Amino acid sequence: MMEHNSELGTRGAAGVTMHSLSKAFEVDEGTETVFEEININIEPGSFVSLVGRSGSGKSTLLNILSGILEPTTGRVSYTVDDPEIGHVFQSPRLLPWESCVKNIEYVHENNPEYTDDIAKKYLDMVGLSDHYNKYPNGLSGGQRQRVGIARAFSIDPEVLLMDEPFSNLDEITAEELREELVELWSNFDKTIIFVTHNITEAIQLSDRILMIGGGEIYGDIEIPIERPRTVDNDEFIEFQREAIQKFRSVE
Repeated sequence: MMEHNSELGTRGAAGVTMHSLSKAFEVDEGTETVFEEININIEPGSFVSLVGRSGSGKSTLLNILSGILEPTTGRVSYTVDDPEIGHVFQSPRLLPWESCVKNIEYVHENNPEYTDDIAKKYLDMVGLSDHYNKYPNGLSGGQRQRVGIARAFSIDPEVLLMDEPFSNLDEITAEELREELVELWSNFDKTIIFVTHNITEAIQLSDRILMIGGGEIYGDIEIPIERPRTVDNDEFIEFQREAIQKFRSVE
């Protein structure tokens, strides 16, 4: 069980609003539009999953929210000025020549208050108390992703962006990490935007699912199922059936 350490995380959560977002890329054949006129408001502290098929624009939209990409038109605003934004990627992107502690220190280069105690507290938070000085090649895939999650939380972000973080893991490990992520989100006041192509995963984790495809957000679904959620519950199965039907309504 992960408990909220009062010394960890003080910033809270930020809301996110997408104002008429459009993104197009220049390709050999001309202009390829990924999506157009997306208007979405995400409440502070909510857990929202962005679901779509491969090539639907999920990661492109996430990269715009993070500032990695600029929209072609439109803008993104937050409820706080210059929010801290954390990232957890499909691959944990750890430096193989550095220890777990040093991999967390890496994102604190501009933090004059950083000490190794910060890294250790966040590694404790994800169950890696015995792995401070281990290198990535000495960790399992799930442990490496836990380091990535600890690193993202360690900067105390108001918004955490997660791009299919469990898709490369075996299902047992992925399920463990889903449960741990929900617990972390429950204990810390953070807004999470989670990209996945897995409807079941999205229902397990989220308050709300946004379905992207055909150049637009075509589904915006609130999830009324109480937590904790189990996939073999009748209510879950019925909601999943309806969500999959909605998901398949756009090619």
